[in-house]
Amino acid sequence: MSKEFNPNQLTFEQGLERMRNAVREANLDGKKIITSKDPAAAKAMEVLRVTNVPDGFQKWQLPVYLNKPSQLYLTAAAPGAHAPEHSHDEGDGVRFIVSGSIEYQGKELTAGDWMFIPAGQKYTFTTGRLGAVMCYCYCCSCASAR
Repeated sequence: MSKEFNPNQLTFEQGLERMRNAVREANLDGKKIITSKDPAAAKAMEVLRVTNVPDGFQKWQLPVYLNKPSQLYLTAAAPGAHAPEHSHDEGDGVRFIVSGSIEYQGKELTAGDWMFIPAGQKYTFTTGRLGAVMCYCYCCSCASAR
């Protein structure tokens, strides 16, 4: 890896503020249905590209959140890309496999599979021979984000 991977560089609140700023900048209306095909959403997605990722990964924060403070991400990874051991310290997360596969502790998770990651739990995975597309949802366990 050319750089050290640390998914905890921003606090959960800083991630929410980053998303709010992108939504304002793109003039997205959170009171209407938004799709990835909307020009304002596409603009916000480019602003929300995440560069702090391991080699072989691309990641975007989505310009929306659910009723409780949450952060949603879309990640695409090349075949055999490796996510080194890391944790997400401020909140629980759920990873959904959209396409391709990942290998986690000897198990192959494929399209339709998911994994729950408790806050602070260290883990690692490698993508399968076709790579992977994944969605993540993180919810903060800290009181200030509730």
